Amino acid sequence: MARILALDYGGKRTGIAVTDEFQIIASGLATVATKELLPYLENYFKTENVELVLVGEPKQMDNTPSQSEAAIQEFLKKFKEKFPLMEIKRVDERFTSKMAVKTMIDSGLKKKKRQNKALLDEISATIILQTYLYK
Repeated sequence: MARILALDYGGKRTGIAVTDEFQIIASGLATVATKELLPYLENYFKTENVELVLVGEPKQMDNTPSQSEAAIQEFLKKFKEKFPLMEIKRVDERFTSKMAVKTMIDSGLKKKKRQNKALLDEISATIILQTYLYK
């Protein structure tokens, strides 16, 4: 089997999570500067077998797209040009940031560590991946 990769796309940073080869365990992989995301993924795809990329879909409470959706659509266009054979699915990412903060608190991280936005993005990507896996 191949891995599934999840992205919590952001204007500055993108959190990345990935499964093991059996698609059982979701783990945080990295947080990268969004401007470096495509080269990072290109290198990752060269070394790892990935069959699916999940991209968080930010929605308002009334189910309409959030403001960041326009930037995500632009990224998806570039992604499809660069990786035309890679399957992409969208996953509702409402509340993932709140869930990530709660996870950080529950795991005993001190307040200073919880202010690490890169860690928050990586945990959010992991939650997006878990949402997909455990549906």
